[in-house]
Amino acid sequence: MPEREATIASRVGLHARPASIFVEAASKLPVTVTIRKAGGTPLNAGSILSLLALGASHGDVVTLAAEGDGADDALEQLVTLLETDLDAE
Repeated sequence: MPEREATIASRVGLHARPASIFVEAASKLPVTVTIRKAGGTPLNAGSILSLLALGASHGDVVTLAAEGDGADDALEQLVTLLETDLDAE
């Protein structure tokens, strides 16, 4: 299962607005994606509740994993999204 690390760029972390943008993008992908902080349990990246429970702050490094055809491309898209300051847009 491919994995990628991403550093959270949004100034206040993955609060409601950036989390909802990320969840929307993850939900549209044809693969199953999980997200976790170091040492944490993988959570469903397509669930707003899971993402908010993750408690990822600005500068935190998270690991994304995906399973299915197109997993590498899906991870690249999601890493790019997390490494963009979604609060600035």
